[in-house]
Amino acid sequence: MILNEPMGEVLRLPLPATDQTTDADKPLTDYAGSGGGTGDRPLLSSTADGPDDADDVLEGTVLVDQAAPRRPEFRTRLLAGRGAQRRPIIAPWLRDREEARTTVRWAVDYGAHIAGYHAARVPLYATTLALRSPRGLWRLIAGTWRWTCDGEALPLRLNAVDGNDADTYLRLLRERDNRVRWRRLVASGGLAGAGFAASAVVAAGGVTQAAALAALVAVLGWIGSPADKPLMGPAVVSTSAPKLTSEIVVRALGALGIAEINKALGKGGAGITFPAPITRDGPGWRADVDLPYGVTVTDIMDRRERLASGLRRPIGCVWPEPAHDQHAGRLVLWVGDQDMNQVKPPTWPLAKSGTADLFKPIPFGTDQRGRTIAVTLMYANALIAAMPGMGKTFALRILALAAALDALAELRTFELKGSGDLSALEKVAHHYGSGQDDETLAACLASLREVRKELARRAETLRKLPKDVCPENKVTPELAAKKSLRLRPLVFIIDECQNLFAHPTFGAEAAELCTAIIKLGRAFGVILLLATQRPDKDSLPTGVSANVGIRFCLRVMGQVENDMVLGTSAYRNGIRATTFGLRDKGIGYLVGDADDPQTGRSYYVDNLNADLICDRARAMRKAAGTLTGYAVGEDTTVTDAGVSLVDDVAAVIASGEDKVWSETVVRRLAELRPGLYAGWTPGQLADALKPHGITTRQVWGQDDDGKGANRRGIVREDVLEAARKTSGAP
Repeated sequence: MILNEPMGEVLRLPLPATDQTTDADKPLTDYAGSGGGTGDRPLLSSTADGPDDADDVLEGTVLVDQAAPRRPEFRTRLLAGRGAQRRPIIAPWLRDREEARTTVRWAVDYGAHIAGYHAARVPLYATTLALRSPRGLWRLIAGTWRWTCDGEALPLRLNAVDGNDADTYLRLLRERDNRVRWRRLVASGGLAGAGFAASAVVAAGGVTQAAALAALVAVLGWIGSPADKPLMGPAVVSTSAPKLTSEIVVRALGALGIAEINKALGKGGAGITFPAPITRDGPGWRADVDLPYGVTVTDIMDRRERLASGLRRPIGCVWPEPAHDQHAGRLVLWVGDQDMNQVKPPTWPLAKSGTADLFKPIPFGTDQRGRTIAVTLMYANALIAAMPGMGKTFALRILALAAALDALAELRTFELKGSGDLSALEKVAHHYGSGQDDETLAACLASLREVRKELARRAETLRKLPKDVCPENKVTPELAAKKSLRLRPLVFIIDECQNLFAHPTFGAEAAELCTAIIKLGRAFGVILLLATQRPDKDSLPTGVSANVGIRFCLRVMGQVENDMVLGTSAYRNGIRATTFGLRDKGIGYLVGDADDPQTGRSYYVDNLNADLICDRARAMRKAAGTLTGYAVGEDTTVTDAGVSLVDDVAAVIASGEDKVWSETVVRRLAELRPGLYAGWTPGQLADALKPHGITTRQVWGQDDDGKGANRRGIVREDVLEAARKTSGAP
């Protein structure tokens, strides 16, 4: 190479305007992007006249995407920090008292298990060490002798002899003599110390001798233990899941078959980014992912089962969620160490002690991370639905027991299956019924009528209160505590409500009453709790399902049932209770109590513990003076719940019948409202009609066999006249 030869010529190229160019120096430019840049080339925008010379193509042009300054100003960086997400100083599980208590309890239980496991095996460990001690003694003697005589360097000296390398051999021999000299001194001192210790032990008592011998045997046994046969096995077999990494997440997302993700992961694609490190979050891993443009979190939730396959984890461990405080493409992926249905549920916090306040959140269950899920029942109503055997009644029982532990609350409980799943509430309920028979259903309907009438009374009471006492026209804790106002919380519980709504006689009226209670009862302190195992249009009226605020849906079979319970479009948005299996008992989606749907498992309380809780609740109510109705043996049969006897009698007498026997009227009234008129006699009917100005008289009629007779009966015109007077008609 000739070094003094010119290598080339330097050309001076015109430069585009930069940030250093002042606004006055910049030409007027169209920033709308008229120049269509391609690839990674920046879009250019020319002046109005355009360049005159092709060599000066950059003259008078400005980059549409201006270059960012090398280092933002301090003020700019400070302002940018306002919207930044700050990571918590203290771990979230430490800020939650219940979660911290659960974690500490688990750690103590874990340590106690390990200690107990090994303590129970101390005799086995001692026997094993004793059997291994002779081998340990031999190892100790042989090792000490080899170390003292510099046995580790013997192969080097032999190698020098075999190679006739006299110089090397002599040098190694001198090194060996020097090393052995001081090692013999150390070994002699050790033997002397061992002899002195042995003499002291022999001179001591039997306990000291036994302890020293046991320690010696233990040490020798430990020395004699083979490396591949440890003395103690693990007390806990670890089944921890593999660490979640970005590579695993990207691989799983790429297996979902979403075109935009495939494009981003392909050649030249922008890839998938993680705005925060993957970290431990409770008993699992949390990954925050920014999905490619155009891909939403709902797209991922729709493919949850395929995502679990890509992660090689059970579907009960994989929970994709949206980050609602961010953009629609920000995915929060939580992957648990264990399937949610394999985790032992914790004890209900109120099972042993404590009270509840319906105006405040009450513990209902735990989410997939083990955090407590609390619901506030006041100013809300709840609907729980699931297939048979999936834990619906147990979830309802938690809410009912919480209401029982509020001494102010009045409970009306109707379990319309007849199995006695809510029988513990008999001790505290103002109204109680259990069964599928018409009598129980009629009693439930009559109680609903009474509550509907109670709503009108409460509305009138609140309306008359001064504004400074009741500024929001609704029941508050202070108003509920005033006995004179009779505004204590009223909780109406119906399990297997489909038996009531699907009844050919009572269904329509029950649906109308429940819908009215749901719509009006919120502000008046009335709470309706419903549970059904058949969430379809025939068994769950639309007016009820559309207006309930809190919904808990366990496993259901189809999209229609899913959306009927959780709300329209829930299935399309990835909230699918159809993905739960037979083993996911008690696990469901909870919506309405928080901004976002929650996946949770309700606490488990069996009948025996429910009895104990209700015993505690009954004692609280006795002390507060709020135990009433069925719980104290009062006759709670509803005789007038907004129902007019005159109207009912007029309804059962046909227009062509001028006179009807009283016994016929009683029979027809029992068919109309079994819960109200079942068991009535003609004499009772006569007594009930007297206040309305209706008297029974002898009337001619025929029995079922066609035989005529003269018996006590009612004249239809007398009933119509009384009905007109009652309604105020002229």
